[in-house]
Amino acid sequence: MARRDELVVGLDVGTTKVCAIVGQATEDGIDVMGIGSHPSKGLRKGVVVNIDVTVASIKKAVEEAEAMAGVEISTVYAGIAGSHIKSFQSTGVVAVRDGEVTAQDVQRVIDAARTIAIPSDSVVLHTLPQEFIVDNQDGIKEPVGMSGVRLEAKVHIVTGGSTSMANITKCCERVGLHVADVVLQPLASAEAVLSDDEREIGVALVDIGGGTTDIVLYADGSVVHTSVLTLGGASVTMDVSQGLRTPLAEAEAVKQKYGCALTALVDESETVEVPMVGGRPPRSIPRRVLGEIIEPRMEEIFGLVAKVIEESGQKEHLAAGVVLTGGGVTMRGTQELAEEVLGMPVRIGMPCGLGGLADVVRSPMYATAVGLLKFGARRTASGEGAAVREEPRWNGVRRRMGHWLKEVF
Repeated sequence: MARRDELVVGLDVGTTKVCAIVGQATEDGIDVMGIGSHPSKGLRKGVVVNIDVTVASIKKAVEEAEAMAGVEISTVYAGIAGSHIKSFQSTGVVAVRDGEVTAQDVQRVIDAARTIAIPSDSVVLHTLPQEFIVDNQDGIKEPVGMSGVRLEAKVHIVTGGSTSMANITKCCERVGLHVADVVLQPLASAEAVLSDDEREIGVALVDIGGGTTDIVLYADGSVVHTSVLTLGGASVTMDVSQGLRTPLAEAEAVKQKYGCALTALVDESETVEVPMVGGRPPRSIPRRVLGEIIEPRMEEIFGLVAKVIEESGQKEHLAAGVVLTGGGVTMRGTQELAEEVLGMPVRIGMPCGLGGLADVVRSPMYATAVGLLKFGARRTASGEGAAVREEPRWNGVRRRMGHWLKEVF
């Protein structure tokens, strides 16, 4: 049995929703204990633009997750995305001190690869080893214990805007939460929906969220490319709102219930009732018209994804094709349209490897939050991360009251 101090929380602060998931590490994996979700209006294209609104959304999502799990949340693993995310390859070389590679040598060569010039307004989010080279032997994944005198590392480095990271952290701290780590959202989503075999033979993970479409490419088990596009499901909703002259909230509801990304799949006889703005009576339109609004925008998104894959030079190495996830892929026809545009096999990625309330989060829209949960659980198990400690309700209330009083006075 896992101890109660092995609880971990993933917090997905997205453009359209904030989602908090509480999980408990067990010998068989992770049991989902609670989930909280609340609409988000304080972000634009993955970046915080309104601190107070974002704080309120985080607070409500966390409180909902606390109530379901019966614990007081104090520490979270948060996700980040946005156009400020950049990535590139780097190498580092060090001398092996005692003729045999140690864990300290591995850390030194990774630190050497990180020692590069980056813009002053950016910070390194992740340093992801791709392969190690001991003397002239390449393709090594675990060099510890090998004999040699020269150790080289090829790594993939991801940077993010320091201001954007600071704002995510600030929003969490104003709710009384400690951010154990900030994780790139597509890496978290990949943690939730990809298999080891897919990573090994090569796969593209495409996470279509509300404000961004996040892409991460794997080959030989390692990350070889990451990218963030500032288009997502919210762009589709805006098109529906303007095309049908309906409020945004109604456009989102119509899109979710009747939307189809591939018009050819829609029966021409089907109709949809659409609410109007200004108190006007709703009107009935052919469902095919809705599809004709949605398809061009989804086609544009997949066209940009295809361009990213082509420019990365990795397309020939993606034998497992593409895995789609995120709230923007739940529409009918999304998989078929993606296969048509990308010219590759495509599947919809669902969070997997969970117990407890797993059915509640078995949807592409929860991939990032579940991935953050898994990332945090792995960090906690290795002793590098922080776990949530269950505490009496009154202690949590008193702690947050103290934090609020500091904010006010």
